[in-house]
Amino acid sequence: MEVVNALGRRKAAIARIYVSDGSGKITINKRDLKDYFPSELIQYVVKQPLNLLDVAEKYDIKVNLRGGGFTGQSQALRLAIARALVKINEEDKKALRQEGFLTRDSRVVERKKPGQPKARRRFQFSKR
Repeated sequence: MEVVNALGRRKAAIARIYVSDGSGKITINKRDLKDYFPSELIQYVVKQPLNLLDVAEKYDIKVNLRGGGFTGQSQALRLAIARALVKINEEDKKALRQEGFLTRDSRVVERKKPGQPKARRRFQFSKR
């Protein structure tokens, strides 16, 4: 198998991944997955599509991650992995779609408006 690449985004985070045959090693910005995401929960989120299809030990994944916080980054990476798995094997699309791993979560932070302290919060109003 040649190298398959895919892109995932979430909030301000962008994950570019390169998937090749290997032993299940995930490298993020030249660091191991366990170093980059120390939280077990976030490691689980990243590996969800691989575990669903039982291919966690089959591919090596090299990742470039930029922007956002750790939650957004992990979810961007999950989307990128799911998209790459569909490129590798089209039959997996139905299972990944059912679990919601192929849906881009488009929610982003609403911009702050002028004359207000936050996006929707108004300054305190007093009649007198």
